[in-house]
Amino acid sequence: MTGYHEEQPTVLVVDFGAQYAQLIARRVREAKVFSEIVGHDISVEEIERRNPAALILSGGPASVYADGAPKMDPAIFDMGIPILGFCYGMQLMALELGGAIPKTDIGEYGFAELTIIEPESALFEGVPEASQCWMSHRDSVGTAPDGFTVTARTEITGVAAMEDAGRKLYATQFHPEVAHTEHGQRMIRAFLHNIVGIPPLWTMVNIIDSTVDRIREQVGDDHVICGLSGGVDSSVVAALLHRAIGDQLTCVYVDHGMMRLNETEEVLRVFRDQFNIDLIHVDAEDRYLDLLAGVTDPERKRTIIGEEFWKVFFDEATKLKGVKWLAQGTLYPDVVESGGKNNAKIKSHHNLIPFPPGVHFDLIEPLRTLFKDEVRAVGAELGLPDEIVHRQPFPGPGLAVRIIGDITREKLDMLREADAIVREEIFNWDTDREVWQYFAVLPDIRSVGVMGDERTYAHPIIVRAVASADAMTADWARLPHELLAKMSNRIINEVDGINRVAYDITSKPPGTIEWE
Repeated sequence: MTGYHEEQPTVLVVDFGAQYAQLIARRVREAKVFSEIVGHDISVEEIERRNPAALILSGGPASVYADGAPKMDPAIFDMGIPILGFCYGMQLMALELGGAIPKTDIGEYGFAELTIIEPESALFEGVPEASQCWMSHRDSVGTAPDGFTVTARTEITGVAAMEDAGRKLYATQFHPEVAHTEHGQRMIRAFLHNIVGIPPLWTMVNIIDSTVDRIREQVGDDHVICGLSGGVDSSVVAALLHRAIGDQLTCVYVDHGMMRLNETEEVLRVFRDQFNIDLIHVDAEDRYLDLLAGVTDPERKRTIIGEEFWKVFFDEATKLKGVKWLAQGTLYPDVVESGGKNNAKIKSHHNLIPFPPGVHFDLIEPLRTLFKDEVRAVGAELGLPDEIVHRQPFPGPGLAVRIIGDITREKLDMLREADAIVREEIFNWDTDREVWQYFAVLPDIRSVGVMGDERTYAHPIIVRAVASADAMTADWARLPHELLAKMSNRIINEVDGINRVAYDITSKPPGTIEWE
């Protein structure tokens, strides 16, 4: 994988199956140092080829004594590369270098008080003698290897941190990468900046400059086409490409009619008027409504919308002359989660572009080494407006997955208006942006109500609002009753066809964030 790291010192995060491997990589980047995740089976030769400035060994769910427990070539410890190990990574370091890990029935999970017993340790520079850390282990190092000094302990774990400063080998039994470890990020910065000596140069400006240079080198005088949805990823791809190659870029915005209120107008305003990008707007709402008429199965809806998108897109693409490249918004988690060797393979859905017979474009993926938060930061630096940079997750099929049952123009208009009220009211209330996602759902039922002196038989609206860090799990947001009452009153009073509002209090799991 080629990318920004070619010009930056790189830290390789060696993944032993930890749930926190991506978090470690992000924490390194927050310290303004580039990082990549690699498998624990990476070879000495591959490390030499990549020439990293340092390694960080992740935790993992296995015991070092378990059959099939993940291992690392022990010769890596003799390469002279600074290494920092967390949890399982510390245990493996100790085991390979001659330390002892006694089997015990005593584990340590959750918060623990960390006591530093070697205050001169460079890893703990600026960290108080006593602070809070986060533990999650059963095995632990009983005796550090020869040449190592024990630098910290907790009440249960006598070797909570150890180091061989001469070899620049450091390890902690606790997890500095999680927010629960009070001074964890300070420790990570101390390792990267002070011990390894990596300058904090991984900044948004440098990311943009190096990406622009790389795009120009890759594309040359060729033309690039980009499918623009108005979402964060495609918008940042478009803005980056336009900065790099200007008029060599054409964006195609396929409006399937399932967008939220005023989003199409916003996309056209930003990319045509603000960025002056060559943008083809395809109004395909009627085409989609015809195809979706009477379709109620959610998977069938998604299939129809996805297949039709590519048909419309390639209809436009084949009208253009000299296009060689198709731009995609693949992100680093897409690369990592593919599970390919050393994470070199992209998720399958990124490879399944249904090129029609006789049509093919080479892929260009300017964001494939970035996490989502970095993409947002790049977008802000490029001048994209807040409403695009911080746009909430929105499914590709749009409102089609938030209408339960068949889709009609009337239902779309109802849901658009109700959803706009929900988003406006929560946005104005949630000034700290603690609610991850919020929207309205239109179920396939009607209920009896009373408006004035007349009975009504109309649709309900379900309001969904969740708090989450990463969308893997989510809890329903505890919105104040006054806010819910205001949304309900506005929706019923302002949206024709709605006579009832309900609030979804289901967490994920067992539910999902979306309804379909």
